[in-house]
Amino acid sequence: MTARLLLLATALVLAPPAAASAQPQPNDSTPPPPAIPPADEPDLAPPAGPVAATGSRSDENAVRQSGDAFGSTVGREVIGIYNQMNVRGFSPIAAGNVRIDGLYFDPVVPPSTRISRTTTIRVGLSALGSPFPAPTGLVDFGFRRPGDDAAASLLLAADAWGTLNAEVDAALPASDTLSFGLGASLRLENGLDQTREDSFGGTLIARWTPAPGLTLIPFVNLLRQTLDDHRLTFQTATEFLPPLLPRRQRFGPDWVNGQGLDINTGVLTDWQIAPQWQLRAGLFRSSRVRDRQMTNLVRNLQPDRTGTQRVIADPRLNFAAVSGEVRLTRQIDEGPRRHQIHLAVRGRSGDRRFGGSETLELGPVQIDTPSRVPEPDFRFTAQQFDDVKQITGGIGYEGRWLGVGELAAGLQWTDYKKRIDLPGTNGLKGGVQATDDRLLLYNITVAANITPALVVYAGTVNGLEESGVAPGNAINRNEALPAIRTRQIDAGLRLALTDQIKLVAGVFDITKPYFNLDANGRFDVLGDVSNRGVEASVAGPLTPSLSIVAGGVWLWPKVTAPGAAPGRIGERPVGAISQRVELSADWRPPFAPGVSFDTRIAYRSSETATVSNSVAIPARTIVDLGGRYRFKLAGNNALLRVQVTNLFDVEGYDLRGAGAYGPIPGRLAQAYVTIDF
Repeated sequence: MTARLLLLATALVLAPPAAASAQPQPNDSTPPPPAIPPADEPDLAPPAGPVAATGSRSDENAVRQSGDAFGSTVGREVIGIYNQMNVRGFSPIAAGNVRIDGLYFDPVVPPSTRISRTTTIRVGLSALGSPFPAPTGLVDFGFRRPGDDAAASLLLAADAWGTLNAEVDAALPASDTLSFGLGASLRLENGLDQTREDSFGGTLIARWTPAPGLTLIPFVNLLRQTLDDHRLTFQTATEFLPPLLPRRQRFGPDWVNGQGLDINTGVLTDWQIAPQWQLRAGLFRSSRVRDRQMTNLVRNLQPDRTGTQRVIADPRLNFAAVSGEVRLTRQIDEGPRRHQIHLAVRGRSGDRRFGGSETLELGPVQIDTPSRVPEPDFRFTAQQFDDVKQITGGIGYEGRWLGVGELAAGLQWTDYKKRIDLPGTNGLKGGVQATDDRLLLYNITVAANITPALVVYAGTVNGLEESGVAPGNAINRNEALPAIRTRQIDAGLRLALTDQIKLVAGVFDITKPYFNLDANGRFDVLGDVSNRGVEASVAGPLTPSLSIVAGGVWLWPKVTAPGAAPGRIGERPVGAISQRVELSADWRPPFAPGVSFDTRIAYRSSETATVSNSVAIPARTIVDLGGRYRFKLAGNNALLRVQVTNLFDVEGYDLRGAGAYGPIPGRLAQAYVTIDF
C-alpha cells in the first residue's frame, strides 16, 4: 500500500502535460478525455457547502445535510462526534485552526449564526480541498452570502425553562451588482441554574460585484450581552467525585453579574483574474469587551455538600485580534488531471488586556442553599497586556487525477512573536516576557482510488498552534499561553457502501505539549501528550424516508512527564474520553406528508477528571427526541420544530478543569417556528 501511494504521488507531480498529446484534432476520432468531476467544493470558486440561504431556513436539517459524522452545524442544529471545542481530543478553536469560507481567521469570538449558517469540522479526507491543514483539524464556518433574490426568514423559539428567542434574516438586492444581508436576534435566556443571560445583536452584510469575476463582501456583526450571574463551578477539597450537584438553582449572590460586547467585522474578496487564475482574500477583526466579569466558585467541597465560596471579579477586559489571508491560485487542467498551485500569506495581530482582578472570600456555604452576601467594594490592581504577532507565507499544491487519486502538499514558513507586559507590584517595576518562534511547517496527503468505490489516504502535518488561555480556577487565570509545536500522522479510507451511503474510517496520532494545573495551581506545561485513535463515520439515506449519521471515536491518549513526582501526573490527560459513539436519524413516514421524526443517541465513556487520574466522571448515554412539521402559512414555507433533549433526565457532571465540576442540563423541552418569505 505504501509503495502504491508513493508511486501515485510521483505520477501526479511528474506526469507530462496532456494538452498536446491528448487534445483531439479536427479529424481525430479519438474521444476527448473525461472531465474532472466536480469536487465537494468547486475549484476556483468560493466554497459552496450546504450553507442554508436566507429564505430557506425551514429546510435546515443537520442529519440530511451532513456528509459525515465528524461534526456539522446547520442553523441551530449540531451533530457529530466532534465539535468546535473537541476534535480528536483537542480544541481547534483554542489552537487557532479556524477558517471562514476556507480563509484564515483568528476568532476572539466565533461567528454568530447571523453570518455563519453552517460549521464543518474538517479532518482526514474531508481536509482535502482545504489548503494548509492543521494537526487539530479545521473548523470551517460557511459564510452566508446575500443572494440575487429578495428573501427573508423569521424564527421564534421558546423552551420549558422560560427562554425566549427571536431571529430574523433578510436578503435585499439593491441592483444587479449589489445586495444586502440583514440580520437581528434577541435572546432572553433562563439558564440551567435559573440565571439570566439577555442578548441582542445585529448584522449587516453587503455583496458587491463591481466587475465581472470580482466580488467584495464586507460585513459587521455585533452582540450585546447582559449576564445575570455566571455559571457556578465546584472544586472538591480532595480528589473525589462530588455529590450530585443541584440543578435549576440560582446560587448567587445577586451582584455576581456582568456585561459585554462582541464584534466580528471584515471583508471577503473573490477575484477571478483570468480563467485559470483566482485571488481570494479575507481581512477580519474579532473583539470582545467585558465591562464586568466574575467567576463564581465553591471550593473545598466536602461529601456533606458544604464548602467555601470564592468570587473573582475582573475590571474591564479587552481582547481583540486582526487576522487575514491572501491566496493566489493557479489552476492547470491536463485532460483527466487537474493541478492547483496556491501561494498564500496569512497574518494576525492580537492584543489582550487582562488580570488586575480581586479575589473575594465569601465564607462557608451549603450548596443546596442559595448564597446571599452583600456586594463589597472592589479594589482592582494593575492589569497585564499581551501582544501576539504572527505572519506565515506558504506554497501549496493540490493534484487530482480522475479515477486514480489526489495529492495535496504544502510548505509554510511562520514567524511568531508574543510579548507580555507584566505589571509592577509592591513598588517594583514590571517587565516584559518575550516568546519568539520560527518554524518551517509542512503537510502532505495522498489519496488513491483502489476501486471505483474505495479510496485510501495517508498524510502528515505539523503546526505551530496556540494553546488557549489559563482557566478560571488557575492562579494565572486568563493568561495567554505560549504557542506550541504539534504533529499529526493519519491514514484511512472512504468506502461507498451504496451510491448514497459512505463509510469513512481513519487512524491518527497527534502529539502536543500537555498543559494543566501544576502542584501550585498554575496552568503550565507538565509534559507531552499523544492522542492515538480510530474514528469512523457512516452517513446517508438508508431508504427514501430514513437517513442516518452515525460515528464513533476510540482514543488511547498518553501523557509523558519525565521527572514528575510519583502519582502526581497520571498517564491520561485531564478531559480524556476513550470512547464516543453517536447515532442521529431522521425518519419521514410515507403516510404523513410534511411530518418527520428524529433522534440522537450519544454515548461517552468515563472522563478523566484530575491530573493524577484518581477521579473519573462516569460514562453516560444521552437521548434526544424530536419532530418536524412542514406546512404552508399564507403561502410561505414554514416549519414547526419540537425537541426534548436528555429525554431520560440523566444526571451527571460537566468537567470545567482539573477537579472542577458543574451539573449537566436535565431534561428540556423546546420548540421553534420558522417562516420563509
